[in-house]
Formats: sequence, C-alpha cells, structure tokens
Amino acid sequence: MSERAAPFYCPYCGDEDLRPGEQGHGAWECAACNRAFQLKFLGLLTRGFQRNDGGGDEI
Repeated sequence: MSERAAPFYCPYCGDEDLRPGEQGHGAWECAACNRAFQLKFLGLLTRGFQRNDGGGDEI
C-alpha cells in the first residue's frame, strides 16, 4: 500500500475534523472531541462473506 487510507469521520463523536497523529502509521486525532485513535488493517478473512439469513426474498 503506497498511500494512507484516511477515515471520513471520528468513531467517537462523528466529526470530520481529523488530522494524522504523531504516534505513527494509522494514528489520527480528532480536533472536535480531542481524542486520538489508531486504525489498523488486520487482513482478509479466509472464509469470506457468508449470509446468515438463508438467502432468498421474504414477502
């Protein structure tokens, strides 16, 4: 990955005033609620997406 993926809003207050944090890769700071958080990509799921509702259309 060559570019940093940016979050669109703060997961705590929902505000969009975010800045990259100084703590390293994936760290973000919210100016509205004064919180810092970190985003981390864990990987792809091996099982993929599975439907739990049995599929089909309900009437």
